[in-house]
Amino acid sequence: MNIHPTAVIDPRAQLDSSVIVEPFAVIDGPVKIGPETRIGAHAVVCGHTTLGARNTIGSFASIGGAPQDIHYKGEPTELIVGDDNQIREYVSIHRATVKATGKTLIGNNNMIMAYCHIAHDCILADHVIMANVATLAGHVEIGSHANLGGLVAVHQYCRIGDYAYIGGMSGIGLDVPPYVIMEGTRNQMRIASINKIGLRRSGMDRETIKNLEEAFKILFRSPEILLKDALAKLEEEMRDCAEVQKMVQFFHSSKRGVVKRTLDD
Repeated sequence: MNIHPTAVIDPRAQLDSSVIVEPFAVIDGPVKIGPETRIGAHAVVCGHTTLGARNTIGSFASIGGAPQDIHYKGEPTELIVGDDNQIREYVSIHRATVKATGKTLIGNNNMIMAYCHIAHDCILADHVIMANVATLAGHVEIGSHANLGGLVAVHQYCRIGDYAYIGGMSGIGLDVPPYVIMEGTRNQMRIASINKIGLRRSGMDRETIKNLEEAFKILFRSPEILLKDALAKLEEEMRDCAEVQKMVQFFHSSKRGVVKRTLDD
């Protein structure tokens, strides 16, 4: 174990022998840190926080702090972080409240750039990118391979679907469906198109992308069709395309409502 002599390590913490802790870092509380994880200088990891393997925590990051919720009374809620995440300088990630599962969850292979904030009870899947100063309020869910541009702000309880691409400085107040590109302020959110470039880079085949483009036209560019009828049409005519069905189910499961406006509206 490589722990700098100026670092402060709580005796309750459990660190793998391969963990590196840089100068003036603080590990406070019953923290668990997995193999080959590096804790940067002046970073703070606290509370009931579990970090998996090969994570990098940047300098001055604050990981596992108490939720910013006036109803929180010190309950032993958790932050659980998977493997191979890059969590850069000055990022803050808070543990959960008792209002949901009691766990803030971060998956694997995510890139959380400098000054981002992930609030209590959020759930990030895998391969998510959050550019600098992107901010998630409480109970937000981010799907796999989603990409949030710089200064994006997401309202409480919103969901961002798999492979969605959110343009910088956007304000998100409704659910953003999977596979789309969108941008705009909270009152002027607009969906531009299917995230074709992102899907190609991910290795998705041309036929599936073509199906998603057709589904996009039916859902977002067919004003003569009611939403419920458009969803029923896709359920019937594209039942064999798992990605289209995921988009359909995203609409069905939404509690806040899904962004429907496009750049043409």
